[in-house]
Amino acid sequence: MNSHLWVEERFRDFYGMKYKVEKTLFSGKSEFQTVDVVETKGHGKMLLNDGLVMVTERDEFVYHDMITHVPLFVHPNPKKVLVIGGGDGGTAREVIRHPSVEKCVMVEIDGMVVDACVEHIPQTADMLKDPRIELLIQDGIEYVKNTKEKFDVILVDSTDPIGPAQPLFNEDFYQDIYNCLTDNGIVVSQGESPYFEVTMQTKLVSIKNKLFPNTFVYNFSNLTYPGGLWTFTFASKGLHPLKDFNPQRVKDSGLEFGYYNTDMHEGAFKYIPTFQRKNLEGLIQN
Repeated sequence: MNSHLWVEERFRDFYGMKYKVEKTLFSGKSEFQTVDVVETKGHGKMLLNDGLVMVTERDEFVYHDMITHVPLFVHPNPKKVLVIGGGDGGTAREVIRHPSVEKCVMVEIDGMVVDACVEHIPQTADMLKDPRIELLIQDGIEYVKNTKEKFDVILVDSTDPIGPAQPLFNEDFYQDIYNCLTDNGIVVSQGESPYFEVTMQTKLVSIKNKLFPNTFVYNFSNLTYPGGLWTFTFASKGLHPLKDFNPQRVKDSGLEFGYYNTDMHEGAFKYIPTFQRKNLEGLIQN
C-alpha cells in the first residue's frame, strides 16, 4: 500500500492537480507513451497517458455522454460510427447504446492503453467485446486516409495535440474525415480547453470551418481536466445541432444518462462564454 503516494498532473509550468493514490495497478511504456492505471482515493481508477489524466471512474460519464449522445441524437438514423482514439472504451460503450447503430469501428493507435483498461477499468472497457464494435489497433490517420467505408458519425476521441495525437489536429486529417462521412455526416472532436488552449482550439475550429458547411462548439464541465471547462467541436455537411435536434427522440429512447439530457444538449450550444465567442468569432455558428 502506497499510503503517501500522490500523482500530480502538471499542466504547462503554472498549473497542476494532485490526486491521492491508494495503489498502482499498471505501469508501462509503449512505443508511443507511458501508460499508468492507478486506484485513487477520491476518483476511483484513473488512466494517465504520459502523466496526463485521461479518464477516471468518477467523472468519465460526463465526457463520454457529451461526445457521443449529442451527435447521435442530431443524426436522424446513425448506423455506422467511427471512433478514432478512445482507448479506454467509454465512447464506444455509449455509441452502441443506440439501437440504430449497426457497427462501431474503433481505431486506437496504442494497444497498451486498450489492454490496461480492459484489465483494470471494466467500467469503460467492458463493452469492447460487443460484436457491434470492431476494434482496430492501428493509426487512425492512416485508417481514414485509406478506408473505403462511409460513416454517419465520426468521433475523434483524442488526447491533447502532443505525441501520437498531434496529426489529429491537421487539415489533411479532416479532409480525409470529410471524405469518410456520408452526405449528412457529423464529426465531433475533443476540442481542448477554452481557457488554456485558445490557439489550438481556434486552429481546430478554423480547419473544420474551412471544410464543412456547419461548424459549432459546445462545452461541458468535469472534475479532472485543467480548468474544469472543456470543449467539443461539432461539424457537419448539413445537419444543425439544434434545428435538427428533436428532444422527444431522447425521451422516446428510454436511455438514461449521468450528465446528458435535452436541456444540457441545447444549453451546451446556446450558452457559450463571451470570451470564447470572441476568440472564435467568424468561425462558429453558435
